[in-house]
Amino acid sequence: MIKRILIVNVNWVGDVLFSTPFIRALRAANPDAHIACLLHPRCREMLESNPRLNEIIIYDEDAAHKGLIGKWRLIKELKKRRFDTAFLLHRSFTKAFITYLAGIKERVGYPTKNRGGVLTRIIEEPSEELHKVEYFLNIARAAGCDIGDSSYEFFVQDEDRKFIKELLAQSNVSDKDIVVVLCPAGNWPPKRWPAENFARLGDELADKFGAKIVLSAAGKDLKLVEEIKSVMASAAVIASGKTGLKQLGALLERADLVVANDTGPMHMAVAVGADTIALFGPTSAGLTGPYGKGRYRVISRNESCEVPCYDVTCTDNACMSAIKVEDVLGEAEAMLRKI
Repeated sequence: MIKRILIVNVNWVGDVLFSTPFIRALRAANPDAHIACLLHPRCREMLESNPRLNEIIIYDEDAAHKGLIGKWRLIKELKKRRFDTAFLLHRSFTKAFITYLAGIKERVGYPTKNRGGVLTRIIEEPSEELHKVEYFLNIARAAGCDIGDSSYEFFVQDEDRKFIKELLAQSNVSDKDIVVVLCPAGNWPPKRWPAENFARLGDELADKFGAKIVLSAAGKDLKLVEEIKSVMASAAVIASGKTGLKQLGALLERADLVVANDTGPMHMAVAVGADTIALFGPTSAGLTGPYGKGRYRVISRNESCEVPCYDVTCTDNACMSAIKVEDVLGEAEAMLRKI
């Protein structure tokens, strides 16, 4: 009988990427199993086309599965699928309890949020803080999986590559051009390098390398990228709001260099193999920085604050302002010259 496994995944784009080495290891240990992933709708595109999964099940806590009635609907959906084992990457009690009510006999995970009594196999929490990739892989190791590669991955399709090629062509960017993608946004302001720094960096790279500068961010950050473009002396292409996550992955794959704050797109760039410079201020690269194989650099100049710092109300931004354009430009030149 084919084993049926459910992975209860996390809720954020970057963190879902961190789970892909776990998914790969679990598939390698269970080549014939039916492996499904329970996932927040905003992260669906991160795992679509992942050949290691048979199924993605959406858990929409804000709509279809909101409230007790919605959760009971999800429980019934899971019951029908008759899963044997659930691996809980998400730390919540509620998600663990849902797998219990769904009749999944084996429930494996960390005993976070006082949920130890709901689990059938408790994985001891690490004694020291680990990178999120290793935090998830600990569960795989405890389940007997061999860890051959800890790099995360994102799968880009030819249709997405075609879309990006056509999008860039509309701005006279050809296949032969050097493309630098700048990702100036971040899910909270203290993680953002100053907009004027991105503008100056773009101008320097356009001047020194003839690079085509592409500004990429979510649609809600369109004002930010327009501000950056408005103060640049060189031309820039705005991709914000024009791509889904799959097309963004294709754009990052096309790039000769990506410069980004600590964001999901930065991790996507690493996942698709793009040369990447990651700018870190209040967050810890040791916990959530780029990881595994790949050509990337982390720049952090935080000397005044304890890291990680999660004060989302901070307006000082000293840690990000401490990163000078010259710091980034030096690394960018080395990467573009393949030094």
